[in-house]
Amino acid sequence: MEEVAFRLELSNVNFIWVARFPKGEEKNIEDVLPKRFLERIGERGRILDKFAPRPKILNHPSTGGFISHCGWNSTMESIGFGVPIVAMPIHLDQPMIVRLIVELGVAVEIVRDDDGKIHIGEITETLKGVITGETGEKLRAKVRDISKNLKSIRDEEIDAAAQELIQLCRNSNK
Repeated sequence: MEEVAFRLELSNVNFIWVARFPKGEEKNIEDVLPKRFLERIGERGRILDKFAPRPKILNHPSTGGFISHCGWNSTMESIGFGVPIVAMPIHLDQPMIVRLIVELGVAVEIVRDDDGKIHIGEITETLKGVITGETGEKLRAKVRDISKNLKSIRDEEIDAAAQELIQLCRNSNK
């Protein structure tokens, strides 16, 4: 957590960070951050230790990327809102999801070494590339296209389901 905080600070990007602890391990967020971190980041960063309205944040036009563990819901929401993903998988199915979304061209993964550790500059450079670099431009274009296609398919499916329900209601009234 301290390393992520340090790298967010060095990246110089604006951010909202939802930093929650497992049940039974509740801590004061300020106790696990580098000293004077909140003071140094000032207005360009917000740290939330509870609920965050993720869809509202992802739908905001100034959201340039989403650092995610890449659970399926987080991934689908980010793609649905057209927001590129900076992937930091933690466990279970997440590495497979990351492989899929990286191959789709909507995400970049923060690479870990053989021991599972993140190299010191990896977070900073990846964030800069996604938020302000050419990598981010390519990711945003690709994720916007996929988002648009998903919305189109969803609308068609909803229309088809609505027509089936209308037909069902008409048949039951006979």
